[in-house]
Amino acid sequence: MHDPALEVTDLSFRYGKKEALRSVSFRVMPGEFCALLGPNGAGKSTLFALLTRLFVARQGRIAVMGQDLQTNPRAALACMGVVFQQMTLDLDLSVARNLAYFGALHGLSRREAALRAGAVLERLDMAERAREKARNLNGGHRRRLEIARALMHRPRLLLLDEPTVGLDTRSRAAITAHVHALARDDGIAVLWATHLVDEVAPEDTALILHQGEILQTGRADQLAPKGGLAAHFMHLTEEPVT
Repeated sequence: MHDPALEVTDLSFRYGKKEALRSVSFRVMPGEFCALLGPNGAGKSTLFALLTRLFVARQGRIAVMGQDLQTNPRAALACMGVVFQQMTLDLDLSVARNLAYFGALHGLSRREAALRAGAVLERLDMAERAREKARNLNGGHRRRLEIARALMHRPRLLLLDEPTVGLDTRSRAAITAHVHALARDDGIAVLWATHLVDEVAPEDTALILHQGEILQTGRADQLAPKGGLAAHFMHLTEEPVT
């Protein structure tokens, strides 16, 4: 049996007196597409900040491919690729140079970085844009470039925080399909944070987060087989009437 690519155990976090996460526990297995669903303010961004060590967890445990993020952060972080909600590309560099720079940060030789860049751009239907400046790309292609960059060091876990925000329906569908294919074909574990339930396939794992707590987790089509995931999600996260 495979070990989890990501294992989160009893994770809690506070901003002063405000509790942002409360005893969050879950696993993401290799090849699994896990959709982290939650409305704005649910705690998704806080969770991603802890997973990427932008914040340091003082309560609970995070392990990536068996590596404890607290005690062995370098090994844990080396196993993951990240696409943040806010764009982090250098717009004055070409597509290829953005990837080459990232490859150098991970210790790749120029030749190896070029080979990997060509492969990931081909996979994401971006090969013909390698020499274009990032600022000349539309929103959907910029997101594809960020995903390509996150794959340069061949991570076993891919974290994406609201990666389709601001994109049109066609671009959202294309990027969602690409990332599902990465999980299915390459065995990459994916944690995809979103508030858009149409990005979740029936066979995906759905993890519903609300007010810092996990309300429910399971295969998407088994969580809400009748009314659909959208209705189920809205019902679970609606505020109680007082």
